[in-house]
Amino acid sequence: MTAVTDENPGQGGTGEHLSDASHSGTGWDDGLIARRAQAARKEAEQTPDEIPPEDDGGPQVEAYVDSGSPLRPRLDALRELVGLSRARLDRAALAEAGRVLDEAAARQRLSSRHTVVAIAGASGSGKSALFNALAGAQLSETGLRRPTTSSPLACSWTDGAAGLLDRLAVPGRLRRRPQPGAAADEALQGLVLVDLPDHDSAARGHRDQVDRVLALVDAVIWVVDPEKYADAALHERYLRPLAGHAEVTFVVLNQIDRLPGEAADQVLDDLRRLLDEDGMAVGEHGEPGATVLSLSALTGEGVGELRELLGRFVQDRTAATRRLAADVDAAAARLRPVYVAEGRPGLGEQAREEFADRLAEAVGAAAAGQAAEREWRRNAGRACGTPWLRLWRWYEAARQPGSRDRTPLAAPPEERLTARQRVEQAVRTVADDAAAGLPGPWAQAVREAAVQGAQGLPDALDELAGRVSGGPGVGAPATGGAASTGGAASTGGAAPTGSAALPGGAGEGRAARAAGKPPRPAWWPAAVLAQVAMTLLQIFGGLWLAGQIIGVLEPGLLTPALVMLAGIVGGPLVEWSCAAAARGPARRYGQEAERRLRETAAACGRARVLDPVSAELARYREVRERYVAVTEFSTTGR
Repeated sequence: MTAVTDENPGQGGTGEHLSDASHSGTGWDDGLIARRAQAARKEAEQTPDEIPPEDDGGPQVEAYVDSGSPLRPRLDALRELVGLSRARLDRAALAEAGRVLDEAAARQRLSSRHTVVAIAGASGSGKSALFNALAGAQLSETGLRRPTTSSPLACSWTDGAAGLLDRLAVPGRLRRRPQPGAAADEALQGLVLVDLPDHDSAARGHRDQVDRVLALVDAVIWVVDPEKYADAALHERYLRPLAGHAEVTFVVLNQIDRLPGEAADQVLDDLRRLLDEDGMAVGEHGEPGATVLSLSALTGEGVGELRELLGRFVQDRTAATRRLAADVDAAAARLRPVYVAEGRPGLGEQAREEFADRLAEAVGAAAAGQAAEREWRRNAGRACGTPWLRLWRWYEAARQPGSRDRTPLAAPPEERLTARQRVEQAVRTVADDAAAGLPGPWAQAVREAAVQGAQGLPDALDELAGRVSGGPGVGAPATGGAASTGGAASTGGAAPTGSAALPGGAGEGRAARAAGKPPRPAWWPAAVLAQVAMTLLQIFGGLWLAGQIIGVLEPGLLTPALVMLAGIVGGPLVEWSCAAAARGPARRYGQEAERRLRETAAACGRARVLDPVSAELARYREVRERYVAVTEFSTTGR
């Protein structure tokens, strides 16, 4: 008996005969045969290849992925994950995730009332025989010739599955309906059964069709026989990679009629052992997992049990959701190496402080502070020193032409190179600290951000240090040439004010005098007046003593000598007191100059290096959160 097909009337054998008869002029439109033919033609017209009008009005109801299902937020998170990662990962890494998203969207647009189940297996395992047994009719060709099935053959228990079959690329001539009667069980309403070619076929095209359809169906029935149930091609190529799809997998041991006694149970137990080794959970005692059973498609033993299990499976209407969830799990497992980090990557406070210290060392912040401190003490000595000492210093300076307005010396080339290397080393170190534990692509992105931000950093440090040294009230020396390529002091407009450069950048170069003069404390005028008083005592005592010697004044050497001695002793005493009092302010002034230069270098490094690196780390944390959302409701434990 020929089964009714899910085709247009003019495309099949029966439909074609009916069409020809209806258009003939014989007029045989009465009688029982004519009425049956017309009823069959109307039924065929109601199940065309395309989706019926009630199903073709737009995207069908997404009953599998309702608003309360955890699959929808997982798909949304995976879509955001792919979007955020396109600029950091290559297409090959995101290809599987993109395919899963495309297939999920395509499946949700199609019928939610149908469950597509494929029957797959090796040559001679009895796939087509089982297909015919479930359909209750000889729909798929069986025989000894291999391969017998060359293209996917579909059988739909209800109407409206044309869109699903179009997605599987099953042509209309290979779409069938089950035999009316016992096989058309109410429990199987909504089932779309697909008989696949042999997965181990010698024809490459057959294997390609199997791989293509298996990626699109909602569930799979793997048919194995007692001879090939342990075939490495089946386990290594299909069952092991699809271990996460256990909940939508049936493994059927066929041809048990060929096994004597308890051999069928022994083979079935060994099959369960192999599935366990493949990592596929076996659903036993109510636990989720693959359904494993034995049957004989030839004798019908066990076929009823399989039909009953399929009925419950189809009526549950969650196969598509489980399949898509397993696909998401598999895609997430493939993406795990590029998203899951070891430890807690990031930039800690210690790494930031060490980076700031290295930059401060490169620009010579410590040497600048020492130079500023020395300048403060020199100014104190000039202001509070004895006039005779100041006169001697003026004389010494006058003996060396140009010494009063000397320009700072440029750093030696080897010191400039050392400073540049220190800046580069600081950048590499902080980049390595930030990238420690990150997956490869994100670690590379962090390092690239650091290197890109470090371009021009040495020159920027010189320029900023020059601004600091030339600023009013700062007086910190610049780093001229410490990290720049030109070697000269990059003080900009600070040079005319007397700013000097510290070569080397490590504190080992020559410290020059600070830009401008340090502020004077309030006690300096009193010290100057005391020094003037001591000088006047010396002059007064000297004139008094000279007048007595030449006889102008009455003799009395003791008093003028004491007055003159008081001035001579008091002057150095005042100078020494001022020097002692200036140590604290000079030290604080030097520390302030060092702090200013250190903060300037740290701010420059933060803006050019740390901020881009932190942005990359924030981007990674964002995609990491999306990845966690993808795997949060995993049902496969991946």
